[in-house]
Amino acid sequence: MTFSRLFKAVALMSAASGAALLTGCAANPMAEQGMKAGGHEYVLTVTRPNQLHIIDTETKDVVRSCDVPGTFGSGSIASSPDGRIAYVLTAGTEKVVGFDIRNCDIVFAANQSINGERVKTFVSLAVSNDGKELYTVQNPTRKLNDRYDVLQPRLAVYDTAAGLNAKPLRTYPVDRRITKIAVMGDGRIVLGGADLTAINPNTGEVKMLSKIQNWNRAGSWVPPDAFAMFNQGEHVGEYIMPYFTIKWNGAPGDMEKAEFWWGMNRIDLASGEVEETETVPFEFIVFNWITDPLNKDILYGAFNQLSKHDISKKETVAAVDLDHTFYSINMDSNRTIYIGGASSDISVHNPDTLEKIASIQLTGDMSSADLRVVKLH
Repeated sequence: MTFSRLFKAVALMSAASGAALLTGCAANPMAEQGMKAGGHEYVLTVTRPNQLHIIDTETKDVVRSCDVPGTFGSGSIASSPDGRIAYVLTAGTEKVVGFDIRNCDIVFAANQSINGERVKTFVSLAVSNDGKELYTVQNPTRKLNDRYDVLQPRLAVYDTAAGLNAKPLRTYPVDRRITKIAVMGDGRIVLGGADLTAINPNTGEVKMLSKIQNWNRAGSWVPPDAFAMFNQGEHVGEYIMPYFTIKWNGAPGDMEKAEFWWGMNRIDLASGEVEETETVPFEFIVFNWITDPLNKDILYGAFNQLSKHDISKKETVAAVDLDHTFYSINMDSNRTIYIGGASSDISVHNPDTLEKIASIQLTGDMSSADLRVVKLH
C-alpha cells in the first residue's frame, strides 16, 4: 500500500469512528456484549469519584461502569426515550455529558459555563419525548473584579444531536430555586421549585400547576417545605414532589395541638393531572415517595427506614429498618424496589413484605446521585 492510500485509509477509519461517537452507534460491537434490548430494564446511578454504573435488573449485576469526565456533580441522570443515552450532570454541575450505555461512548457534551458566565444546574435535567432535545435549568453568575453578578435563571434547550460541543438552541427566563424537572405528554416541562409550574420549551410560556410555598389554604396550615432533590417515577410515568407541613389546631406555635403531616404534589405526566394531598402523619424522615403501579394509593419511602403507606387511609402500613441511611428510591416494572444514594450499596427489596432480597455493591459512594430505571430498546 502506498503512503497516500494508507493515509486515506486511516482518515476514513477516523471519520467513521468519529461519526459513531457522535451518533451513539457502537464503535466496538464487542463492548455491547451483555446488554439486552427489547425493553430490558437497567438501573443507572453515579458514584464518586465520577462513574456512571449500568445495572441489570434481572441479575442485579453491574454490566459496565463508564468514567465520567470532570469532578462529581450531583449525580443527576436523564435518559433518552429508547434508554440508550444517559445524560449525566458533571464538572461540579456545570457540564452535561451523554453516554451510550451500551458501550460507554460519549456522544454528547455541553459545557454550560461559557461567555464569561459560571453556570450551575441543580438536578434539573430532562429529555424531550422524541429524544431530540435536552433541557437544563441554568443558574448563571458573572465574575467581575470586585463582585459576582447573579443573573436571571433560564431554561436552556439543546439539540441532542449537537455532538461534543453543544450550545443552547434557545433559552427562556424561569424562576429561581428550580431543581428537578420532567417532561409531560404534551411536551411541556414541569419545573419544581417554590411552586410547580410548566413551561412550553418552544415559546417560553409558563403556567402554574400547583402552588406549594405560595399556597393560600383555608385554616391554619403552614406553607409546605418541599424536597425537590431526586428524579424518579418513570416506572409509572409520574412526577412527585414530597412536602412537609403543619396544621395548627390551636394558636400558631402551639405544638401540643399541632398536626404534623407529610404531603405531596403528584403529576400524571401523560394527562397533566395534578394531585395535592397530605399523605401520612409525620413520624419519621422520608426523602422521596414512589407509587406502587398496582395501586396508586400505596406509596413507598426511604431514609433510615423503608416504609409503605396507604394514603387512602393516611396510614403507614409497614416499615423496616435499613442498614444505614439511604437517599433515593425507585422501582422497576416488576415492582422491585431499589434504594440508593448516601453510600456505596444499593439495597433491593420485595414491595409486598419490604424484605431485603439483594445488595448491589458499587465502587464508590453515590452521595446525592439519582437512581434511574431505563428500558433499553
